[in-house]
Amino acid sequence: MRALITLPWPRLSLTRRLTLMFVTAATAVLLLLGWVVATSVEQHFEELDMEQLSGKMALIRQGLQGIASPEDLIPYTHQLARSLVGHPGLEVLLLDSHQSVIFATEHAGFAPELVVTQANQRTNQTALWTLSGQTYRALAGQVALAAPGTATQAATVYVAVAVDMGHHQAYMRSFLQTLWLFVAGAAALTGVLGWVVVRRGLAPLRAMRAQAQVVTAQQLSHRLPVQRLPVELAELAASLNDMLSRLEVAFARLSDFSSDIAHELRTPVSNLMTQTQVALSRPRSADNYHAVLESNAEELEHMARMISDMLLLAKADNGLVVPHLDTVDLADEVRALLAYYEAVAEDKHLELQLSGQAQLLADRLMLRRALGNLLSNAIRHANPGSCVQITLVNSATGISIAVKNIGDPIPADLLERVFDRFFRADPSRQRSSEGTGLGLAITRSIVTAHGGHIAATSQDGVTNFTIVLPPATEHG
Repeated sequence: MRALITLPWPRLSLTRRLTLMFVTAATAVLLLLGWVVATSVEQHFEELDMEQLSGKMALIRQGLQGIASPEDLIPYTHQLARSLVGHPGLEVLLLDSHQSVIFATEHAGFAPELVVTQANQRTNQTALWTLSGQTYRALAGQVALAAPGTATQAATVYVAVAVDMGHHQAYMRSFLQTLWLFVAGAAALTGVLGWVVVRRGLAPLRAMRAQAQVVTAQQLSHRLPVQRLPVELAELAASLNDMLSRLEVAFARLSDFSSDIAHELRTPVSNLMTQTQVALSRPRSADNYHAVLESNAEELEHMARMISDMLLLAKADNGLVVPHLDTVDLADEVRALLAYYEAVAEDKHLELQLSGQAQLLADRLMLRRALGNLLSNAIRHANPGSCVQITLVNSATGISIAVKNIGDPIPADLLERVFDRFFRADPSRQRSSEGTGLGLAITRSIVTAHGGHIAATSQDGVTNFTIVLPPATEHG
């Protein structure tokens, strides 16, 4: 049933929906108002009839109570007939205790049983009677003829006073016809005006659509005008502009990444092709072929490492890197890395220092790779004869790992980009000495997968990379 009700709505435009809802609400209000007005008019007519009937009943009751005997009824009926002159539509019926007619106007042919029943059961209450196709509002009662205090038994007279409702009914039919025609016309006019108002009200939304159609993959810098829009649409436009900004940045990064991939892969592929073509240009000795194969294997190893790193970053971007948590002693891991890089540090006459202790829950291999990338980067860019320091700090708020070296500073405008893929602070450096250019990007992905963050500072020749990881209790 719900599907049947909601199925037509998606086919309607927003203008038609709002117009239809506006017309429905306005029509409901007009119908309710019409019902209230009609009920009020009907009640007003009923009160007027009741006032007229009560007045005549009181007048007749007063006259009958002044009659001491039934014989005096004849002069009274003549007087009553004269008093009813000039009251069209008013009917009076008098019955004795035997339900015989004492007095009746021309059209007061009501059934005596009906008069007696209402006089006994519904005193001072009106009722609707139908006679000869006419509807009457009637009031009935009984009156004792004898004056109060007499010794004789009082004779009872049943009195019925009725007023013809024909003119009221005719007026109500005409009134209701006019009222409902007015409601129908007002609903139609409301629909037209509502459509015009909705069209004008949704004009900013159509303007937004026109502006949004300008946005393409080649023109992501276009933004929707927020100042000229209503408050509600301004918030939507601001959200769309924020989305476009994020898309522009992501698209730019993707374009740069694609260009970097092409550039990074072009060099080893070109080397492989050149060396292979040179080797095949003429017959060579086995040693020459062996040397070419060794060089090609080195290039292929570099490409395989780059592809592996790119796959790792792609998984990290999609949340597919799930660390296998284990208790890790950071000091032991750093000492193992220092021993691994000791020979490289000696070649540059560098001193490697470790201070602090810390334990945490982390993926041992992933964390070792992240720390190895930072340490390798620090050794590569440290000045000969300087010191590379690794500082571990364990606190209640988290675990801090700082890798500091002294060397050429990183410009402030490049600090935010050092973790981008294939980024090098000095583009003039050769690829062979810079690795794949993905080390810091992989480090940030590993740190993020562990719920931490990494930042870099560089000032006065001192460059410091700091990793902050949550304490072990937060990994549970």
